[in-house]
Amino acid sequence: MSSVKIECVVKEGYRIGESPVWDEKESSLLFVDITGRKVCRWSSVTKQVETVSVDAPVSSVALRKSGDYVITLGTRFAALKWKEQLVTTITQVDQDKSNNRFNDGKVDPAGRYFAGTMAEEIRPAVLERHQGSLYTLYSDLSVVKHFDQVDISNGLDWSLDHKTFFYIDSLSYSVDAFDYDIQTGKIGSRRSIYKMEKEESIPDGMCIDTEGKLWVACYNGGRVIRLDPQTVDKQETAYVGVFFPQGKRLQTVKLPVDKTTSCCFGGKDYSEMYVTSASDGMDKEWLSRQPQAGSIFKITGLGVKGVPPFPFAG
Repeated sequence: MSSVKIECVVKEGYRIGESPVWDEKESSLLFVDITGRKVCRWSSVTKQVETVSVDAPVSSVALRKSGDYVITLGTRFAALKWKEQLVTTITQVDQDKSNNRFNDGKVDPAGRYFAGTMAEEIRPAVLERHQGSLYTLYSDLSVVKHFDQVDISNGLDWSLDHKTFFYIDSLSYSVDAFDYDIQTGKIGSRRSIYKMEKEESIPDGMCIDTEGKLWVACYNGGRVIRLDPQTVDKQETAYVGVFFPQGKRLQTVKLPVDKTTSCCFGGKDYSEMYVTSASDGMDKEWLSRQPQAGSIFKITGLGVKGVPPFPFAG
């Protein structure tokens, strides 16, 4: 086993760093600062960060097939032209809920942009519950709502065979799996595949590696954990009724900050992991103990690689 190394690559102290995405064309890491209202791009070549400021909390960013990016901004799906620093609204959701905003989002293997909403927080992880929903923006720019009653819509990814959609509603303290139809983008029955341990705290962003294992950032837990989701296909489980085996934790990587928010793989061969973090909700004393809160970290030596991000097809 190669030795795991953790390096702080962007020492910015972002308020809520989130949604890391590797942009291969630019050899750069994209990410957002939600409450700081910025979309950021860190170049692995120059080690510099460029930012675009926006007019609302920006919670996720994704690549776009036609070039540039798509983002979730307030309760809008929007297009971002990087050079021009131009944001245009594609469509809006949750119009009856003025206190809501989008949270995490990701593009599925067919190019659809999934993102969920939540109520604005009173303070970190404290909010009016059951106000959120999960949405998909299709390539024709239509939007479908999958379900509501969500607390904090968070990490998402798809199994390597595209038959399972993994999803986190943070305050359920669970990583869930849905049957998934890649042809239509529809989700089926839901089950919990992993319940968080007390010290792991709140499940946040998530990504998958090339071995089909999930990596989950633990907010207030100061770590990323690697899970074996053990999703079994329908045939195999037919004889045991509706029993699905519970996933298990394979590995824990601790970081020097408590508020780890999300993770993705990047670098030349997707063997590096990038982890975002937050500083919102930390008092002076806490921040003095964790001066790197809100920074971006690079983890090497994990011995696994990640799956390149899919671009939005619209």
